[in-house]
Amino acid sequence: MPQVGKNNSRYVAFLRGINVGGHAAIKMTDLKAAFEKMGFDDVRTVLASGNVIFAARQADEKALRAEIESGLKKAFRRDISVLLRNRDDLRQLRSSEPFKGIEALPGVQLYVTFLADGAKRPELKIPYATSRQELRILRATLTEVFSVVDLEKGLGTPEAMAILEKEFGSNLTTRNWNTILKVLM
Repeated sequence: MPQVGKNNSRYVAFLRGINVGGHAAIKMTDLKAAFEKMGFDDVRTVLASGNVIFAARQADEKALRAEIESGLKKAFRRDISVLLRNRDDLRQLRSSEPFKGIEALPGVQLYVTFLADGAKRPELKIPYATSRQELRILRATLTEVFSVVDLEKGLGTPEAMAILEKEFGSNLTTRNWNTILKVLM
């Protein structure tokens, strides 16, 4: 069980595939309780898409992720992939202004896709855009992909996510940029 105390770091766990399209429904109160039962402090959830902010003693993030996945399996009797980020890293991500110069228009969605260790490298040349600019991948690092989806040009979010999974593998999870900003409030 993780130890908590004064030397805690703040993390955000992004859970993959819960509460999406009515599948893998988990109440946020139950998710919060599961994290508290695992021994984490200052637990709170943000939105219903599986975003959990918590405090944990600084540790190996791979070990921490494995511990959380194991605890979630015990609590909910299903495998739930977790992509873990230190909150300070997310602040740096915000400061990098990955969507600078992108006009926020109705129907335009800004996304961050979090990649797990070992994600495959895409064959696409980045920056990338589909022929009608309905999906643009602005930047890809070893840990994140920044994309823009223009819903009014005919490509839906599920289709855009399918392209990202094809290129980067399935061990990833995507969040709207507004969700990341809420996580950092």
